[in-house]
Amino acid sequence: MKFQTMGLIVKEQNIGEQDKLVHALTATNGIIKAFVRGAKNIKNQKCAATSLLTYSRLTVYKGRESYIIGDAIPERIFSKLRGDVVKTCLAQYFCELAITICPREQNSEEFLKLILNSLYLLSENKRSAQLIKPCLEMRLASLAGYMPDLRMCRVCGEYLCDNMLFLPKSGTIECADCHRENGDMKILLNRSSLTALRHTVYADDNKLFSFALPESDLDVLNEASENYLKYMFEKDFSTLNFYKTIS
Repeated sequence: MKFQTMGLIVKEQNIGEQDKLVHALTATNGIIKAFVRGAKNIKNQKCAATSLLTYSRLTVYKGRESYIIGDAIPERIFSKLRGDVVKTCLAQYFCELAITICPREQNSEEFLKLILNSLYLLSENKRSAQLIKPCLEMRLASLAGYMPDLRMCRVCGEYLCDNMLFLPKSGTIECADCHRENGDMKILLNRSSLTALRHTVYADDNKLFSFALPESDLDVLNEASENYLKYMFEKDFSTLNFYKTIS
């Protein structure tokens, strides 16, 4: 079966002297793993079109057990990211998130649009990395069915107070008065950081990245989003760990 789709290359691996194996986040089929013949030849158009962090128009052949990319035409190459080591590492973390969280064999236009927007904002310096990252993390998890419940204190129903606690393990919040220590991780949120965390989950798509926070509150927001994904997907993201050592 042959089909055409738009896709972002989120992982590449050399196979032999001329070929490679790629993971692509596609609009129609989610994450696919596909062979690309002759893609290591720089004279072959598929060389650039199937490189990491390239958004391409793909012609894909689906067999019983594997995909093969027959043709690939690049639509956007995020080349500015490749010139910045720190941004490259963060973009690779975004790719690892895509492979871990995005669906297979399902329409994934929302996932693809979210990651492309995040890469664009990062590439063009439209938003800070510290703002883009938690927005992507929390919205990806929510799209995949792991939306936390941030509406109110899970005990008393309080909506907003000076100090509330985010519990990454359960994806819920408690006010300081209701919280009882049980050894689980907790992250203290002030009014601003709680509002921002809610925004990453509940805001309209076109307003997702439209807010500002002091650096100290952004640090708290990132701590909350990182640990939430760690608990929900039971994974320690190696690309995130490396990014944090150099950023």
